[in-house]
Amino acid sequence: MTLERIYAEILAVRLIPNVDLALATQFQLEPHHRSLAIFTSTIDDVGYTALDEATKRADVEVVYARSFYAGAANASGPLSGEMIGILAGPTPDEVKSGVDAVLQTVENDAYFEALDEHKSHALYAHVVARTGSYLSKEAGIKPGQALAYLIAPPLEAVFGIDAALKAAEVELVKFFGPPSETNFGGGLLTGSQSACQAAADAFRDIIIEIARNPRQY
Repeated sequence: MTLERIYAEILAVRLIPNVDLALATQFQLEPHHRSLAIFTSTIDDVGYTALDEATKRADVEVVYARSFYAGAANASGPLSGEMIGILAGPTPDEVKSGVDAVLQTVENDAYFEALDEHKSHALYAHVVARTGSYLSKEAGIKPGQALAYLIAPPLEAVFGIDAALKAAEVELVKFFGPPSETNFGGGLLTGSQSACQAAADAFRDIIIEIARNPRQY
């Protein structure tokens, strides 16, 4: 079954070429981090995936990444979305390159998948072939390892993670117990790239089955 893709949207972007020392202190920046890039996205997990990609393509680090409570449908303003991400780097050009990587990932590579025609029921089964510094730190693994990034609504997430772990030679390195800030759940699984793909496919398949037969146990 082919599911319709749900792409995130970057709602706002701003660069700070030379960050004020007081603000740098709040973000605990390193001395060489003089520039910041700030963006908001309509989907948090896609935004986090894009942040990780930025760390592989530019000399930047993720210094702030947070989801907003209750999701994009309950955002505090039209440019808030579901998350905020901040990259720090030594120069404006580097953080701009980081944002360019974020935009490319969000627009082309990372997406949720809809389980219904209204797109109100969805999952995220994304395989990162080679992690950057951000997701590696979040997962507690070495940079460059493969990762299955699996997210779904609460019941589907728990059942789906179990199916993914049984389907392939993967390890659960981070569990997002539901509810998250956006009322989802899931986890990060690591293994070989092929194993991570098999785990993601199993996660997707079992959640499709739940969507078709939610009370058949």
